[in-house]
Amino acid sequence: MQLTEAKTREKNNTVKSPHMTNVLLRDNKPALSQEGSTLRMKRSELIVLTTQLSVMIDSGVILSDALDTISKQAQEGNFKQVVSKISENVKNGKNFSMALAEYPRVFNPMFVSMVRASEASGRMSEMLGIIGGYLEFEYETQKRVKAALTYPFIMTLVAFAATGSLMFFVLPKFTNIYEARRAALPKLTQVLVAFSRLFSDMRFLTILITIVSLSFIAFLTWIKTVQGRRTIDYLKIHFPVIGTMFVDMIVARSMKIMATMLNTGVTLLETIEVVHSSCRNYYFQRLWEWIDDKIRNGYQLSEAMQISPYNDLIAPAIIQMLRAGEKSGYLGRVSEKVSIYYEKKLENSINTATKYIEPIMILILGSIIGTIAIALLLPVFRISTVIAY
Repeated sequence: MQLTEAKTREKNNTVKSPHMTNVLLRDNKPALSQEGSTLRMKRSELIVLTTQLSVMIDSGVILSDALDTISKQAQEGNFKQVVSKISENVKNGKNFSMALAEYPRVFNPMFVSMVRASEASGRMSEMLGIIGGYLEFEYETQKRVKAALTYPFIMTLVAFAATGSLMFFVLPKFTNIYEARRAALPKLTQVLVAFSRLFSDMRFLTILITIVSLSFIAFLTWIKTVQGRRTIDYLKIHFPVIGTMFVDMIVARSMKIMATMLNTGVTLLETIEVVHSSCRNYYFQRLWEWIDDKIRNGYQLSEAMQISPYNDLIAPAIIQMLRAGEKSGYLGRVSEKVSIYYEKKLENSINTATKYIEPIMILILGSIIGTIAIALLLPVFRISTVIAY
């Protein structure tokens, strides 16, 4: 079933599951301080913290001492502040997972849930190592996607700079020579001169900047609405070339979270809640809400995926693999294999996107700059005649 069909029936099919809440919203939900709800930490710092804790605990250092050591070595800033406060809370008798949950902008639900599971199983060192591996995977994935999208952005900036330089610095010199000789500029050059003069008019620029600013504010307001978010997210996963990259990234992350959590003893329902909270795409969130509701009503994971109105987001072969994992009792291992497959697929998608974006950007920007260059060179071919005249 296509997403466009699902959208038309959304009011009837959208699941608003009362169970689909953040995994921390339970009876043991920590009281968040204003400081804890606003502090952030760099992803690289979180990876370092997790890795160091795993190594130190595995070496026999107790948790509070490990936190103290890391805090003392850290420079002043949010990282040191967060680790110091967590260490203090642990010394005062609070569970490590509860101490982490006070900083939701630093430790996401997956991180807290897995630490909570390790507290029950006594495998914290191993669990932290697994979490660190996942965080590093996600960090590298985001870097690759950003790198693929950085190239067209830089090329666009260069095009604007080159166009502006030609129009506002080079073109006026030719215009002055022609005006002094009372000679007519070529038609293409005249059009370019008209644009140059228009954008040099402060009144026009004021009106243009005002319109663009108001339009930008209106756009930001619109994308925060359900309709706006739904439209943008639809375009993200259906845009040619780039859409495949976004889908692969979301599925790879979801399967990696599922594999990591299931393999470390976290329940399937809690895992699905974390996967849902990790998705930033409207349609994938609806997919996981549907799955959560169906599983609570007795369906298997693969069955819930297959009958979902958003099942075209997951390849049929993946659903078959998950069904085999459910039957064999190794759903976590199968999810790990699926995540590895999608990691490789994501890498291919990024390479494909880069391969197509480069020639497209060169073609578009070459056409723009080439047209301007021709408009500037046409007068050059006639300049000797004009000066002689």
